[in-house]
Amino acid sequence: MITIGLTGGIATGKSTVASILREELNIPVIDADQVSRDVVAAGSPGLADLVQCFGPQILRDDGALDRKALGRLVVGDAHARRKLEGLTHPLIREEIEARLTALEGGGAAVAVVEAALMVETGSFRLYDQLIVVTCRPEVQLQRLMTRENLSEEQAKQWLATQLPLARKEAVATCIVRNDGELEALPALVFQAWEQIQY
Repeated sequence: MITIGLTGGIATGKSTVASILREELNIPVIDADQVSRDVVAAGSPGLADLVQCFGPQILRDDGALDRKALGRLVVGDAHARRKLEGLTHPLIREEIEARLTALEGGGAAVAVVEAALMVETGSFRLYDQLIVVTCRPEVQLQRLMTRENLSEEQAKQWLATQLPLARKEAVATCIVRNDGELEALPALVFQAWEQIQY
């Protein structure tokens, strides 16, 4: 089975590309963000590890993870963030690997793993090919401001925390340039998919 990473910067359209692959081309897509929620679901060993590390204040009344409370603990604390990543990243990688194995066992010829920080973490190297969804910086800025209802300054600060799109493009097997309207994106994805060798 061929495995393909899918990534891109915030507000470039990565999740929309994943939906097109899943819904229009019937390609199995594993969403790393969903996996990250699943491995710390209520009652899971992953959540128990987080509570042991960060305390019960990260739980909601129903026993589920309060992601905002956890976020407040790690947002300005690099040491706490490294502890969080040290606990969750191995669980996420293990679960993605298990899901890929299940897809292969079910006869899938190809599978896509969608993750935002694939280039930053180096996990893109785990996959045979890499699709990067990108757009012009001014388009990304405008989309982010609109989507999150941010001022230009706030959006620029958010973008400054991410790896520049050019760095992601540099390691891509295939690039989807999503500068236009949403209606044009499916055709771009179909064209890009034709470049994928499997």
